Amino acid sequence: MSSAECDLLVVGAGAAGIAAAREARALGLSVRVLEARGRVGGRALTDHSLGVPMDLGATWLHAAQSNPLVPLAAARGLGLFDHDTARTSRVWVGDHWAAEAEAADYGRAERAWGLAVRLAAARLGPGASLGEAAPRGGFWDATLTHWEGPVIAAAEAAAIDLEDYLSTLLSGPNLLPHDGCGHLLEVLAEGLPITLSAPVDRIDWGGARVRAEGAFGALEAGAAVVTVSAGVLAGGGIRFSPALPPAVEQAAHDLPMGLLNKVGLPAAGEDRLDVPAFGGIERRLEEGERAMTFVAWPFGRGHLEGFAGGDLAWELSRAGEAATVDFALAELRRMYGARADRALRRDRAVVSGWGADPWSRGAYAAARPGRAGARRALSVPVGGGRLRLAGEACHATLAGTLAGAWLSGAGAAMEAAALLRNRAGTAQPVPGPRA
Repeated sequence: MSSAECDLLVVGAGAAGIAAAREARALGLSVRVLEARGRVGGRALTDHSLGVPMDLGATWLHAAQSNPLVPLAAARGLGLFDHDTARTSRVWVGDHWAAEAEAADYGRAERAWGLAVRLAAARLGPGASLGEAAPRGGFWDATLTHWEGPVIAAAEAAAIDLEDYLSTLLSGPNLLPHDGCGHLLEVLAEGLPITLSAPVDRIDWGGARVRAEGAFGALEAGAAVVTVSAGVLAGGGIRFSPALPPAVEQAAHDLPMGLLNKVGLPAAGEDRLDVPAFGGIERRLEEGERAMTFVAWPFGRGHLEGFAGGDLAWELSRAGEAATVDFALAELRRMYGARADRALRRDRAVVSGWGADPWSRGAYAAARPGRAGARRALSVPVGGGRLRLAGEACHATLAGTLAGAWLSGAGAAMEAAALLRNRAGTAQPVPGPRA
């Protein structure tokens, strides 16, 4: 691409970038999306290595009752499944599977854990970490803290701001697209003016217009929405001229990327390990233990999906894909013995790679303790509104989700459209972001 111009430049074709581009076009703006990868979707990627769809990144449409992607998927005829209606779990307790009474105790402990964290927040005040608030000593406490930290937030509880954690708790149905979240974003990106394999090296926002430069050439726009991850921003993946305001730069560093590794293990034969479709497999943990959790046979498909988060995920990422597969099988051997090796094929395993991906540098962002306002600071308009950052890290309540990224991107485009109309002297009321 040689030097070109448009009303709105969007950097990144993940959920936030696709939403920004769709919103801009609906508002009558000319738009161009520059995507570093050779595909759309960002941290949503549907893999087909196992012969069926498997999401290696974003997997669920959380808070489905208000998720803007739900009606968009329905309008395209894409099937959605309420995972919560089929979710079951087998829990390994030392040397046996939890009996009914033990499972009921686990459920009660989960509710008590959540209440204890909320009460602790009132006692500890601003700046505390989830690790400080999490109860200790109870039979299930370490297991629940592991769930809420590494598995859900992709970071250790001690590294997560308590206020931010409570602000971003999700409720409502969790829907699974039959063909994957990555596929959903591919469908929603159809027809958009996206240039792939076009990483942006430099953005100059010091003048009346914004200019992006890279191997693709240069592109000038009236405004820009940059949707790269907080990890890319903090790591200097794009050079800004002038530099971003100190408060915005600090916010990127205050939202370090957590990591959630995912591994798909295909069945070797007919053995399904006595677990139904969508059945969970986990084990009770002692304080300081780390583990991988599993969802078996989604949609009745012949593979099992394992999840490792937080520090463990980073260590496995640095060690390579084989280390993740080894860890997954070692976890399953704890519960199934040699049966696990007979039931699953390690030679066809597929592993996510967000930790080593230079265009993401992690899975999603968790606020550091004491930095609960970082998401708001990161999304403050820059240069009089010519430059806006958007993405999951910028959403105050839906952080870490496709919905949060989508709403952030759409909102940024809407505000950019208002700026450009005012600049042109044709100010008109601008509706809220479209679904």
